[in-house]
Amino acid sequence: MKLYFNIEYHTKNGERLELVIDDKDSTLRNHAMFHTENGLWKCEVDFFSKTINYKYQLKDEKENVLREEFVSHHLNFPHNYKEFLIFDEWNSKNFPENYLNNKILKNKLHQFSQRKISVLKKHTHLFRIEAPIYNPDWEVVLIGNTPSLGNWSYEKSIHLSQTDFGIWETSVDIPEIQLIQYKYAIFDTKKGKIIDIESGENRSTDPNQQKDVLHIVADHYFRFKSYQMYHDAGVAVPVFSLRTEDGFGVGEFSDLKKLADWADKAALGIIQILPINDTTATYSWTDSYPYAAVSVYALHPQYISIESLEYDLPKELVDEYHAKKAELNSLDLIDYEKVISAKWKYLKAVFKTEKEKIYKDRSFKKFIKDNEEWLLPYSAFCVLRDKYNTPNFKEWKTHKKYIAGKIAPFFSVKNKDYDASMLHAWVQFELHKQLQNALDYTHGLGISLKGDLPIGIYRYSVEAWTEPELFGMDFQAGAPPDQFTEIGQNWGFPTYNWEAMKADNYRWWKNRFTALEQYFDAMRIDHILGFFRIWRMPVSATQGILGYFYPAVPVVSEEFKARHIPFDFERYCKPFINDEILSKYFGEETFKALEFINKNSDGTYQFKEEFNTQRKIVDYFKDKAENISEKLISLCANVLFLTEEKNGEIVYHPRFHVFKTESYQCLSDWEKKSIYELYQDYFFKRQDYLWKEKAMEKLPVILNSTDMLICGEDLGLVPDCVPEVMDELGIVALKVQRMPPGNLPFYNPKNAGYMNVVTASSHDSSTLRQWWKENQALTQTYFNQQLNQWGKAADDLDPYLAEMIIKQHLYNDAMLAIFPIQDLFAIDEKLINSAMHNERINNPAVFPHYWRYRMHLNLENLTENLEFSQKISNWINDSGRG
Repeated sequence: MKLYFNIEYHTKNGERLELVIDDKDSTLRNHAMFHTENGLWKCEVDFFSKTINYKYQLKDEKENVLREEFVSHHLNFPHNYKEFLIFDEWNSKNFPENYLNNKILKNKLHQFSQRKISVLKKHTHLFRIEAPIYNPDWEVVLIGNTPSLGNWSYEKSIHLSQTDFGIWETSVDIPEIQLIQYKYAIFDTKKGKIIDIESGENRSTDPNQQKDVLHIVADHYFRFKSYQMYHDAGVAVPVFSLRTEDGFGVGEFSDLKKLADWADKAALGIIQILPINDTTATYSWTDSYPYAAVSVYALHPQYISIESLEYDLPKELVDEYHAKKAELNSLDLIDYEKVISAKWKYLKAVFKTEKEKIYKDRSFKKFIKDNEEWLLPYSAFCVLRDKYNTPNFKEWKTHKKYIAGKIAPFFSVKNKDYDASMLHAWVQFELHKQLQNALDYTHGLGISLKGDLPIGIYRYSVEAWTEPELFGMDFQAGAPPDQFTEIGQNWGFPTYNWEAMKADNYRWWKNRFTALEQYFDAMRIDHILGFFRIWRMPVSATQGILGYFYPAVPVVSEEFKARHIPFDFERYCKPFINDEILSKYFGEETFKALEFINKNSDGTYQFKEEFNTQRKIVDYFKDKAENISEKLISLCANVLFLTEEKNGEIVYHPRFHVFKTESYQCLSDWEKKSIYELYQDYFFKRQDYLWKEKAMEKLPVILNSTDMLICGEDLGLVPDCVPEVMDELGIVALKVQRMPPGNLPFYNPKNAGYMNVVTASSHDSSTLRQWWKENQALTQTYFNQQLNQWGKAADDLDPYLAEMIIKQHLYNDAMLAIFPIQDLFAIDEKLINSAMHNERINNPAVFPHYWRYRMHLNLENLTENLEFSQKISNWINDSGRG
């Protein structure tokens, strides 16, 4: 076949387009294109298949790829033609057909009618538009300026067939010799008429008088109006927080079905949860932190339902089980340690009793075979963690270093650890079945599940053990100071070795997304800024304040000279301590501090070698009753610049909020001015291009591997390039009213564009009712300016005020409005939690934090409360999100 490609693209001098065809064997063939009049680029290709995948690239004179399409074109060719003239347009990731072509829409329209089209030999044009439409009663039709296209008559419109999800096609014989102008429109099959036509200028294509040549008009981006787009509302609640009448003190996967029953009555189309991966490191309450998984694949055993297993508990444990169940389910908050201890006791008892049947289960055998790549290392890790009472593989007596051949025997029948390994594999099998069962039920109600992808991995996880080369184990990830904490956040996670991940085209990330896609229709990427740059600290630091951006364009020695800054390593890069600072930090306890510092000849002080890092100070005071460690740790951070070794040289990063340090205050005025200017340049000017470049290296490759709708948590110190990249890649942004960008006091949801999720609170913040009482002055401003109310704000958040806030988030153009379940309870005084202090899920300023929130109401009672559900349902339907 002969394929003639045409695409309009305006280039600069020295730039050119190339066509890249992806053959069936995944080899890429590049074809040079030539430029003609009116910015049109052309290319002729001989091709030998009835289907093709391809994309366009923009290159410069040095063969550098300046830009490329992130989403490939896909065409099928009718068998009765030998030549095809293809008219394309650049396919952007942020076209609606690309970000709407996801699992959420496919789930909601799982019964869409797929039809083939007949392309007759006499047909001159095939029109193709990518337009995922969320309303099952709508179809795409075509009208145009020629008699064969109906002369713009709605009654003579040409119906397109949906040949694949969101792909609409029709072939037409257009004999007229004139410029063809046309538009697509939406036809309502129930009303039997066109209800709307796309906006903007007419589309156009050329006439075709060539025999045996088919013009393929491959259009993108149906020009949707706001009401034609997918809008939805949802509820956010961690699985562990779900409460049911017959629960075990913690939410379980099977409880998602009861949550879906209530969501269905309330017209909520999405359930958003926190990460559900196994975090079992020490079996203590610190494992309640859901963002520190010991495996990015394994599910958390706390979510298993003992009563939903295929096997019964041994009879001698039944009474004890029910007593323990009643005890744990009566608690207001989760007792993590009791729950996980009890569940493992009963799981082991069932496994021991039914072991022979379990080993013969063909489905279990298949699960092992299908998942062996991650399941074997995970099971071995769990066995070794329990054997040596630590997840820190560096402290194990054996297998400190992962060697696949030495781990393989854990799944061998003759191995002494075989039963223990199989126990963990079986628990994963049962968890998978229970989650899949809940997901199928939820999908049956037309409700989607949105997951949460942690940005980091736990330092002592299976992944850190098996593939340490992919991570920066000598560093820690975190976040700079923000409204939650003045000292920043140190998550303790290793950073990513992006160069190593890039070497195999981000295989690790693709596998991770593939695993998540089994269960989720949408995914919230935690701290998406980490794909642009991460805030990293050396392992010697304990506070996030001693971090710096990586990668970054650092400060080099020559810059200090150019700015006439009298750089002195000891003065600028070591904690600056004098008598005045000592007195400010320690007051009457200054004499105690002298044990940890030495006095210099110039009257200043420096930390002794054995105490010259935050980590050394923490380790020294670990078991000490008398404690001035916090002040010493803070003093350790009294530096102007942090150092990094790069290509054998030392480079520098200004400490965050350097102008707030005592060290800075002791500088001369002209030194302060010069360092402040350098600080502003470093943080707000020089990094944007680099961070955009790094994000665009990895995000398109990774995100193109999934059909999930991707949402990015883009809060905090957000560089200018982040919203630009997220928009270009069709990533939905997060807007939390209390965490506005810029210097605004609040974010107004009515200003939200379509590619946003709006919410009033998050799992990291206080709930609406709690926040209302935190800062009276701020609440008053919100009451008057955001809610447009007169007078003094009430001391408590009354239900009518909560209702106003919820409605603010429903009535706007944002794609999604998702509410923490605690904030929904706030609209009904009969449903609010009297123990308001129990409602917060996490406090980022407290680490480690105990994640133990439980709903104070049973899901069964909530579902029976028809008045409450109907109230929410009415708002959602009225706002166009139903």
